[in-house]
Amino acid sequence: MQLHQSTWQEVETYLSQSKGIIIPIGSTEQHGPTGLIGTDAICAEKIADGVGKEASAMVAPTINVGMALHHTAFPGTISLRPSTLILYVKDYLTSLVRAGFQSFFFINGHGGNIATLKATFSECYNHFATLNIPDHENIKCTVANWFMVRDVYMLAKELYGDQEGSHATPSEVALTQFVYPDMIKTAPLEKDVAKGHPIYGASNFRRCYPDGRMGSNPSLATPEHGQRFYELAVKSLNQSYLEFIS
Repeated sequence: MQLHQSTWQEVETYLSQSKGIIIPIGSTEQHGPTGLIGTDAICAEKIADGVGKEASAMVAPTINVGMALHHTAFPGTISLRPSTLILYVKDYLTSLVRAGFQSFFFINGHGGNIATLKATFSECYNHFATLNIPDHENIKCTVANWFMVRDVYMLAKELYGDQEGSHATPSEVALTQFVYPDMIKTAPLEKDVAKGHPIYGASNFRRCYPDGRMGSNPSLATPEHGQRFYELAVKSLNQSYLEFIS
């Protein structure tokens, strides 16, 4: 069930059966010469939808903009500051908590969100206790990064080896190709791609990674690969969600 496609009566009925909800979160940031700027949000949203169907779970609207300050030297990137993302997610969850939800399963598509989300969870637990929300001690949050699912990681290594890289990867590009086969991008890619540099500010990132890739070769991606990644992620995260809400 998609929350934004439901009526309030349908949400009320759902809450009488389950207090769990899936929240896809991604980013709006550059993904190299061939990756869609919305890649991280697209992947999280598609997988969350699949898990929601498998688990008969409610899926909340996607949080499309995340913490991507280090990508902002590339046109099209939109980012929240970590402090802003914390406030955004805290308000987002507060509305859902007041409605009766208690178990929040974030399916994340962007590595840059992880640290901020974990800090947000601590802020939220304290916030709900301070508000004296009924049963606040039963509220729990977790983040599941689809790209770190063991079977997904192993398939990426099998298909791409070291050319998977760590940003604008063929695995995430393949998944967007599966979702949007009519929006596959092509562009010349330099064979030698930068990798191994630490991440500092936006201008430093662009200087170190001039075309936006980090050790990756997204030209290896195919929609067929994307479907395999999708199916593996949904299978694993469905199990993780069911264990989380049990």
